[in-house]
Amino acid sequence: MKTLYCSYYQANVERELCWFVTASLRSYEHISFDRTLDPETSLFEFFVPTSTEKYFLEVMKYFHQEGLVRNLKKLPNRLETEDI
Repeated sequence: MKTLYCSYYQANVERELCWFVTASLRSYEHISFDRTLDPETSLFEFFVPTSTEKYFLEVMKYFHQEGLVRNLKKLPNRLETEDI
């Protein structure tokens, strides 16, 4: 059965350049939706449609190489597991 939920990732984003990371991702239409989970640790969450996951990972690999993103992890989508 195909899930209707996006893939879910979390990563720490370099605090001083988080605006650059989010603006870059938003410049690509529908690549992902991002939110800050914890401003103190600069922890972000990313909801990524399966159709754009390949491109998202390419961009995140580049950001990691440039030191903008660290600790990228694919996790279970919290919207599937949280009680609403």
